[in-house]
Amino acid sequence: MKEELAAVAAAARECRACPLWAPATQTVFGEGPAPARVMLVGEQPGDQEDLAGRPFVGPAGRLLDRALTEAGLDRRRVYVTNAVKHFKFQPRGKRRLHQKPSTGEIVACVPWLERERALVEPAIIILLGATAARSVLRRNVAIARERGRLIPLEGGGAALVTVHPSYLLRLRDEEERHAAFAAFVADLRIAKEALG
Repeated sequence: MKEELAAVAAAARECRACPLWAPATQTVFGEGPAPARVMLVGEQPGDQEDLAGRPFVGPAGRLLDRALTEAGLDRRRVYVTNAVKHFKFQPRGKRRLHQKPSTGEIVACVPWLERERALVEPAIIILLGATAARSVLRRNVAIARERGRLIPLEGGGAALVTVHPSYLLRLRDEEERHAAFAAFVADLRIAKEALG
């Protein structure tokens, strides 16, 4: 499986299905064991992920690691990826500010995500945010309405919708941030408990 994932990752580096490849530093493909019982899907790489070529290595990744640990999930045993494989950004001086991917950009990456899913064979896919949920569930998703419950997937397995950790980083009120982090961990625990 590892060799097949490496081949798919190499093919993704040549993808020109949308314009995001041109300004991005590189394609950021998923990483982790294959097969894996849990697959985490985020929105897209951020600035640090784009530079490093690895998913969830920036501030949101560190917060995700902390939440996974509190929920009893070992990141080394989880496959981590994004719905969109290139960083979409707006230059602002020396900084590159995240921009939400368009529907076309999300759709262009669906085949890569489907190939990852087929090779990883997860029992549960944790969808971090609306873009990830839309990519996997193929419909618009209201996070507040659908988070924290298992959704059966065509072809087997289940999805669990929750917030993206970057949402937690944007909360300014400490009490609100603490409560939102606890709710995020509770969502991840649902996945852990469903695995048995």
